Amino acid sequence: MPWPAGCGPLLPLENHCKMKPLIPTHTNANLRGILWMIAAMAAFAIEDASIKAAAHGLPTGQTLLMFGVGGAVLFGLLASQGESQIFSRQAFSRVMRVRAVCELLGRLFYFLAITLTPLSSATAILQATPLIVVLGATLFFRETVGWVHWTAIAIGLLGVLLILRPTAGDFSALSLLAVIGTLGFAGRDLASRAAPKTLTTADLGVYGFLTVMVAGALIAVGTGQPFAWPSARQCLGVASAIAAGVFAYAALMKAMRSGAIATVTPFRYTRLIFGISLGVLLFGEHLDGPTIVGSVVVMSSGLFIAWQGRRTGK
Repeated sequence: MPWPAGCGPLLPLENHCKMKPLIPTHTNANLRGILWMIAAMAAFAIEDASIKAAAHGLPTGQTLLMFGVGGAVLFGLLASQGESQIFSRQAFSRVMRVRAVCELLGRLFYFLAITLTPLSSATAILQATPLIVVLGATLFFRETVGWVHWTAIAIGLLGVLLILRPTAGDFSALSLLAVIGTLGFAGRDLASRAAPKTLTTADLGVYGFLTVMVAGALIAVGTGQPFAWPSARQCLGVASAIAAGVFAYAALMKAMRSGAIATVTPFRYTRLIFGISLGVLLFGEHLDGPTIVGSVVVMSSGLFIAWQGRRTGK
């Protein structure tokens, strides 16, 4: 029986037959990115719940400052184990400066949102992030997005308006804190995609949590609240937030550096499931009809984008 072209019995095992792999490389990268994204969203939900619990009775700026210090120290230890150069010249490149500003806006305003508004509501609004990231990918990374994707993005943003209800009598201006935080996180994720490859996940984590410290200091100065000695329960909450936040941050950076943005990013919607569940179970929050409908619309549009990306191999 003749051997196919490119094959032969005398070739090394690994080169025995020059055929395409059964699973395309981009599919493997997308799958890795999706799994990292889901893991990151679960950990972020735990981080949010822990911070919300710790901030009860503890000054907001102090809580965020403690969280930032703990995360920066942990990532610094991780970076010291490798060949990282935390304060290299590339860390101060233009894209990293943009990333720092976006991180500051995201952390500052979303932290205020989860401490001043229901966790489930803030989490639902945050689900607009994938739509904004996909939109940014078309503008900055020239990823192809057809009219079907654009339609899904528009529908998803309508879902966000259902959650916000800007013309309803029960609209809360505090909800805009989550909106601004969402824009900041979307910019952070896009900048992370463009960050120099020589910067490791640990490096990015150090920079991110240093920015959290700055956000905490700004809140502390702006509110003028004096620092308080935290109780054991509050310390446990901050420690839990730090552990979950460090893992979530590392997983998110890996996700944003794997696969196609339009395919991986929509799996941020799993955070809605985790966040709302924790809000209901731990804080006794109740969901109203518009929030549920809006969340379903936003999730459906994002998952449709993910399905389209998988079907077209992008």
